[in-house]
Amino acid sequence: MTGRLLIGISGWDPEGWLRRFTALVPERRPLLAGPGADLSEVTHVAAWQAPAGLFSRLPRLEAILSLGAGVDHLLKRDDIAGDVKIVRMIDPDLTGRMSEWSVWQVLDHHRQGRLYRDQQVRAHWYEMAQPAASAVRVGIMGLGVLGLDAAAKLASLGFRVAGWSRTPKQVGGLETHAGAEGLSRFLARTDILVVLLPLTPETDGILDRALFEGLARDGVHGGPIVINAGRGGLQNEADLLAALEDGTLKAASIDVFRTEPLPAESPFWGLANCTVTPHAAASSDPDALAGQVVASIAALERGEAPAGLVDRLRGY
Repeated sequence: MTGRLLIGISGWDPEGWLRRFTALVPERRPLLAGPGADLSEVTHVAAWQAPAGLFSRLPRLEAILSLGAGVDHLLKRDDIAGDVKIVRMIDPDLTGRMSEWSVWQVLDHHRQGRLYRDQQVRAHWYEMAQPAASAVRVGIMGLGVLGLDAAAKLASLGFRVAGWSRTPKQVGGLETHAGAEGLSRFLARTDILVVLLPLTPETDGILDRALFEGLARDGVHGGPIVINAGRGGLQNEADLLAALEDGTLKAASIDVFRTEPLPAESPFWGLANCTVTPHAAASSDPDALAGQVVASIAALERGEAPAGLVDRLRGY
């Protein structure tokens, strides 16, 4: 008998996922995690922030498929057996949405969107000096699928793009830096930093004061700008807040935080030089992504490694 597919989601409406999976794989009898659910035949879970303790209640569990690009919400749990496979989402729709958000934020800072919106409120007509994209050095931290796509799209607009990764990567047409030894050179040539790293023990808290102070100070925008759509755990939020307040950073756009939802009392809400979005850079769409989950399950059952199979030691 084909094992059942469980949808284990918190913070999202699960009904759309249930309808889509039921249409695609009715033989797997998709069901929602909830009181009274029969979990005895569940072999695969499509998950995002699944309820605590859920996975330890699944005696036949073979694999967990993250419904987002990140898997830190799974790797930090203690209810997943060591032999259970974890798969992260790699899909053109998710990648495209992340690049849309990254390009939007780069352009909004570059084209002085906040200042023009302020002028509109005051009915003030004044054209500010505008440098060309070719005068701006954008740095991408993280050269996986998401980072490479964003780099290509930003380069197509004329920005001078370079990338940094923990291990060396050769990418045609892209200036690349790697490791601790390459980080300082990368930061020193970067006016706008776009962060698309996975959260691992090595990257936890990497966005700290020392990193902010290493960014270029001679750029056309008068100070460095940080854009983070990776994970909230990448940033030391006390350092980020202080850097935005004391001018170490000119501005920031932050989509992810260590505590989500961001508490109403957080000082980030009130910072005039910080754009806050509610972990909305790349929304997961059931119609676009459910097919990828189904394809990954099929690959696993054929004994193949699907795209996005996670190496737990590396953290992605």
